[in-house]
Amino acid sequence: MTLATLKDVVQPALTGGYAVGGLVTLGWEDMRAYVAAAEAEGLPVILQAGPSCRAHTPLPILGKMFRTLAESVSVPVVAHLDHGYTFEDCQEALDSGFTSLMYDGSRKSLAQNIDETARIAEMAHAAGISCEGEIGFVGYSDGENSLGTDPQEAATFARESGVDAMAISVGNVHLQQNHEGGLDEARIRAIEALTEVPLVIHGGSGVPVAQRQMLAQTSKICKFNIGTELRLGFGRALRHVLAADAEVFDRVQILKQIEPDLQSAAQTALRGLAAART
Repeated sequence: MTLATLKDVVQPALTGGYAVGGLVTLGWEDMRAYVAAAEAEGLPVILQAGPSCRAHTPLPILGKMFRTLAESVSVPVVAHLDHGYTFEDCQEALDSGFTSLMYDGSRKSLAQNIDETARIAEMAHAAGISCEGEIGFVGYSDGENSLGTDPQEAATFARESGVDAMAISVGNVHLQQNHEGGLDEARIRAIEALTEVPLVIHGGSGVPVAQRQMLAQTSKICKFNIGTELRLGFGRALRHVLAADAEVFDRVQILKQIEPDLQSAAQTALRGLAAART
């Protein structure tokens, strides 16, 4: 088994000048494609179960799925809870075999976010797994606006929460469907000057690929969450399969034809983040 914790993969990235892909999963077929992509590239991968995924499939099932896939490959695979909003979310994920818990208290005051995240981090560390927290709210395309991370607050959060990785808000946006945005590099440099904790970018799909690659190599950003660009790839592949055969109806047959495109897209994303890996 190559099941790993978040700390197992981001600490080598921090010292090695590269980043790891946190790939947002929605079902068995994309999970399988992402693990196959990591194995083909010889790179670690973080399988992420966010709120949409959990609304579709219960955490105990997701934990078994992630662990089964980890057993099938030789590269490190992290079973990661993305955006856990309550202690109960995180406890259930831990009990379900996850190896990393992301607690999202970014909408709360600094003091409350630190207190609640520290409780999750303590629980995670007692079980031998990792914890990611978020300081500064990352907004949504056509939804809530972002609130940028204050560097001094980030330093306090990193020091007092005990997290293994820290998600920051520096111009990134969830669910962005193009690469026309860009991250605030000055704010990133100000944050990383005040902390040694590996940094995380949510909404990585909206970050220009060249900037993703550059920051993976030159900053303390060690994890980019990639979801929307892979979902878009799924949609394109699905439309192609259905357009090519108006009579096709079998779910297994359809999804089997889509997996190679998903794997290829995931390989491209993972390879770009790990370009400097030795």
